[in-house]
Amino acid sequence: MISIRLTAQTVTYETAGKKAQAFFDLAIDAMRVYQPKEAIKHLQDAIKAQPKFADAYGQMGLSYVELKQYTQALEAFTKLQELAPDDMRRVRLANAKALAGNGRFKEALDMVNQFIETAKAPVANADKLKKNMEFAVTTTPVPFQPQNLGDHINSIDPEYFPSLTIDGKTLVYTRRVKGRNEDFFVSAKDSIQWQAAKDMGEPVNSAFNEGAQNISQDGEMLVFTGCDFPDGRGSCDIYYAVKTAEGWQAPKNIGGAINTRAWESQPCLSPDKQTLYFARETDDAGADIFVSQLGKDGQWSRAEKLGPNINTPGRETTPFLHADGQTLYFASNGHPGYGGLDIFYSRKQADGSWGPAVNLGYPINTIEEDASLAVAADGKTAYFASDRSDSRGALDIYSFELYEAARPLPTLYLKGYVYDAKTNARLTASLELIDLQNKLTIATIRSNENGDFIVPLPTGKDYAFSVNKKGYLFYSENFSLKEVKTGEPFEKNLPLQPLEANAVVILRNIFFETKQYALQPASATELDKLVALLKDNPTMQIEISGHTDNVGSDADNQLLSENRAKSVVQYLIQKGIAAERLKAKGFGETKAIDTNDTEAGRAQNRRTELKVISL
Repeated sequence: MISIRLTAQTVTYETAGKKAQAFFDLAIDAMRVYQPKEAIKHLQDAIKAQPKFADAYGQMGLSYVELKQYTQALEAFTKLQELAPDDMRRVRLANAKALAGNGRFKEALDMVNQFIETAKAPVANADKLKKNMEFAVTTTPVPFQPQNLGDHINSIDPEYFPSLTIDGKTLVYTRRVKGRNEDFFVSAKDSIQWQAAKDMGEPVNSAFNEGAQNISQDGEMLVFTGCDFPDGRGSCDIYYAVKTAEGWQAPKNIGGAINTRAWESQPCLSPDKQTLYFARETDDAGADIFVSQLGKDGQWSRAEKLGPNINTPGRETTPFLHADGQTLYFASNGHPGYGGLDIFYSRKQADGSWGPAVNLGYPINTIEEDASLAVAADGKTAYFASDRSDSRGALDIYSFELYEAARPLPTLYLKGYVYDAKTNARLTASLELIDLQNKLTIATIRSNENGDFIVPLPTGKDYAFSVNKKGYLFYSENFSLKEVKTGEPFEKNLPLQPLEANAVVILRNIFFETKQYALQPASATELDKLVALLKDNPTMQIEISGHTDNVGSDADNQLLSENRAKSVVQYLIQKGIAAERLKAKGFGETKAIDTNDTEAGRAQNRRTELKVISL
C-alpha cells in the first residue's frame, strides 16, 4: 500500500499539469542554447507548479552539473532518487561527476562503474572519469584554506596569474578590464596588507592584450604574453620589458629562439633571469613546457622541451619556478589526476634534471581546470586565481598556506650593490651562487647599471658566493644555511679590489678541518676560480698567506698557517700554474682582523688571503 501511494505521488512529464510542462519545455529550450541558469529558473517554476515533478529534478541536476554547482546537483539527484529510483539510470554519469565534484570519490567510482557496466557502447567521458576516480581514491585530502586577497586586489573584473618579487612586497597580476582588454596591475605590500592595486600603465600596458606575466625576483624584468602584436611571429608570443632608473622601458619581442608561429605563453623566469620556462602548443593538440637559456652574448638559446617527468602527450601549462630555483610547479592533464588540469610539482635533481611530477592533491586540485600557482619566497604562502563563492566578480586572487610536503625551500636573499674598493664607483659585475655539496651553480646574477643586485639564498644548503669583474680580484663569501629555515634577508655592499700590485682579497671559501691543513673538497670551487684568474693573467705573481686565531701555541699556529698556505699553492701547481708565480707564507695569529674573544671573531681571523705581488 505504501509503495503504491509513493508511486502515485511521483509526477513525470506525461502526468504533469500543462503549466508545469510549459516551464519544463522552456528549460529544455534554454539548455539547447547553452543557458543552464535560465533552465534552472524554469525548472524551479515547474516544481512550484508540480512539487513531485521527478523529470524536473533530474533535469535540474543535469543543469547544475553544467554550471559546476555540484552540491546543488546532488540535492536535485537525491530528490530524483526519492521520487523515481529507476530514472537514476539516465543521470548516473552526471551524478557520478557531482559526487566527484564534492570530493566523494569512492561513491563516484562506484557509480561510474555502474554506468559503464550498463552502457550499450563505450563512452569516452565515462572512461576518463573512471580513470580519474581510480587515482582519486588512492589519495587523502590535503590542508587547504584559501583566503580572498580583498578589495585592494580584486574587483568585479577577472584577476589571475599572480606573481611576486622575492622580497614579497610587489604583486603583479593580469586583469581583464571590463571583460575585454587584458592589462597588468601592481600592488605594494606594507607591513600589514596589500595596498590598492594600480594600473601598470604605458609603455607595458597598451591597446593590445597583455597577459600571463611573470615578474622577476628582483622586480626589474617582466616577461609576458602578447597576442596579435604587430611584431608577433604567431598568434601569441612572449615579450619582455626591463625596468631602469627612468621606469619601465617599452616591451620587446623576446625573439625567434623562443617564439614561433605556434602559441607561446605563460613565461616564467628563473631567479637569476638566466633561464626561461614557458608553454607552447604542440602538433598533437596538446601543449608542452619548454626551456631556454640566456647565453653570455645576451641571446636566448633555441628552446627545448623539458623531459618526460614533466611533459606528456596531454597538456602541460603555467610553469612557475620558485625562488629556490629547484622547485617547479605546473599544470597538466596528462599525469594521473582528478580531472581536467591539475597542479603538480617537481624537484630538480642532483644532475640538473627534473624529478617525478607529484600531484598537489585534493582539494587544491579538483575535477575542474586547476592551474597557475605561484609560491612566495617563504615557501609557505601560495597564490592562485579562483571563482569561488566569495569572489568579487569572476576570477579573484586568493592566498593559502601550502602544506609542508609540497613546499619549496624557504628562500632568503642577499641584497646590496657592488663597488670599486678604491674609488667607490658602482660596478656592473657577475655574481655566482654555488652549492658547495654538488658544485652546481644555483644562480648567476648581474648587478644593474647602478651596481644593485638581489641574489636568492635557498635555505638548507651551504653556498659559495663570488663576485667577478674583469680587471678586478674576485670577491668571495660563503653562506652556511644548512640548518637554517627562516631568517632575515642579508644586506651587504660588496667591494671589488682593482687588479694591481699589493691588492689583497680574503678567500672565504677555502676550508680546512680544525687544526688540519688538508683542503676540504668544498674548497675546489674557490680554488678553480683562482686558477682561472691566474690563467687569464699569465704574468701575474701572487702570495697565498695563511692566518689563524690565538687558540693553541704560537709555534703550532705558525706552522699550521704555513702548511695551509702551502696546500693552496700545491693545488694551483697541480692545476698547471707555474710554481715560480706562487709564494706561500704563514703568519699564524700575528695579523688578526677581529677580536679573538668571541667565536665569531676567531672565525674571521682563521682565513686564507691572496695578495698580488706583481702583474
